[in-house]
Amino acid sequence: MNLESIAKRFAIEGEVKEIKPLGNGLINDTYKITTDGPKAYVLQRVNNAIFQDVDLLQRNIVAVTGHIRRKLEAAGESDIDRKVLYFVPVKDSERTWLCEDGKYWRISVFIPDAYTYETVDPKYSRFAGEAFGRFEAMLADLQEPLGETIPDFHNMELRARQLREAVAADAAGRMAEPEVRAILDELLPYEEEMCKAERLHREGKLPKRICHCDTKVNNMLFDASGQVLCVIDLDTVMPSFVFSDFGDFLRTAANTVAEDDPAADKVDFKMDIFEAFAQGYIKSAGVFLTPVERENLPYAACLFPYMQAVRFFADYINGDTYYKIKYPEHNLVRTRNQVALFKSALSKVPQMKAILDTL
Repeated sequence: MNLESIAKRFAIEGEVKEIKPLGNGLINDTYKITTDGPKAYVLQRVNNAIFQDVDLLQRNIVAVTGHIRRKLEAAGESDIDRKVLYFVPVKDSERTWLCEDGKYWRISVFIPDAYTYETVDPKYSRFAGEAFGRFEAMLADLQEPLGETIPDFHNMELRARQLREAVAADAAGRMAEPEVRAILDELLPYEEEMCKAERLHREGKLPKRICHCDTKVNNMLFDASGQVLCVIDLDTVMPSFVFSDFGDFLRTAANTVAEDDPAADKVDFKMDIFEAFAQGYIKSAGVFLTPVERENLPYAACLFPYMQAVRFFADYINGDTYYKIKYPEHNLVRTRNQVALFKSALSKVPQMKAILDTL
């Protein structure tokens, strides 16, 4: 693939001098374009096996970044080009994506002197809570309707149904394993409670917001002084419940071990991470959260390890057809780990509520 010829199809400034790989993303292929002009650019091949409607995805992103840019301009912010992403249109077009030989490409302006961190500690968890809460707050009045880039991504009712279908089909013949029956007996009693969000939404009590849906510390850019510049990796931005951004961050950040650590007895839900993230999140998102959203944040912290346990478990029962595995029981190990995290979080709901009451 001639990357330079792809780059020249977009309305970039200057001549291309160099294109080299950038970062280590797991989904999209990413490159940095150096030009003889004042700006550098980021060229990405969008993984359309995961994001099957690239036009919808890019329309979402352009709507979101344009809305944030207008908010920053109205607030008199300085250095706006470093505080919100900008996607370059194809030449003689308003479209921000290009399809070439079945591959989808886009280009954004590279933000210089910006850094990402992998650190998950109370300090950076507080930064993350505030940044993602601010991101949601700035989009709370966005009028343009967005689509779901991954339909039903965080729909617990769907995940519960998929588990029941996997159990009924028993495609890999694993339902005869005693441990599989035992895990199923652990999960099923909580199914109705964990599907609460969808019920509340149908009853008109829980709104859908524009959420990031992939809230990780490394999905923020920082300046040299350690201040958050902006939220990045916007492919999963779509309508969802605020529980997506709150619970998904804590599922990974508040676990004492990695999600596939076989030592389930070492799994614990870290309350210092919860408190720090909640402090940052309430500080910025508190301006729009409804009482129902706020009072159910502890539910969100429990929901996401439960949902992930269900997903890993269904995949194990199906014969490991979705998640990549390194050994035959990998998905079962992941399931045990997430069940343990769910149980730990559930036991700490009173503490979570007490912390939220002080914010």
